[in-house]
Amino acid sequence: MAMVTTERLLVREWTDGPADLARLFDIYSRPEIARWLGARSGLPLTDPAQAVERLDRWRRRHAAYGDRYGLWAVEVRETGVVVGTVMVKPLPGRDEQVLTDDIEVGWHLHPEAWGNGYATEAARAVVERELATGTPLIHAVVARGNTASMAVARRLGMTHVGRRTDWYGGEELETFVLARPA
Repeated sequence: MAMVTTERLLVREWTDGPADLARLFDIYSRPEIARWLGARSGLPLTDPAQAVERLDRWRRRHAAYGDRYGLWAVEVRETGVVVGTVMVKPLPGRDEQVLTDDIEVGWHLHPEAWGNGYATEAARAVVERELATGTPLIHAVVARGNTASMAVARRLGMTHVGRRTDWYGGEELETFVLARPA
């Protein structure tokens, strides 16, 4: 992905450099992150080597799309600190090996970064980029009880459409949508 820059953030590819891999492990080894990502997510990570595997899996899954879809690092421009991940990608269906035509925006931020508006700022930038490609509708799917992520979806202007079981192996998820402006 060509870098996307916002007022405070740089959205960029995760690299396989030691600093990025250490940060990826730090974020995805935390129970307070893993609890919202479903039992089948393989989280929390328990060994730093799993960060390499996770990054490789992300890259393989989205390789056919070029830089349009993926999971990207969110870096604070002023400090260079990676505070989390933002994504735009096809949602996996009830059979998680099959990607749907439904496009998802999502975010996973390190707990130290919560409450700063970074998720909203990064997600807004990648949503605008995706809508500009002609995508008519973008979804956010949120685990029940994750009020912070539901608030981010609402700040993005997304509409809550209830709980759905269309994706991620049929897990019941709070679903939000944002339509491309006419």
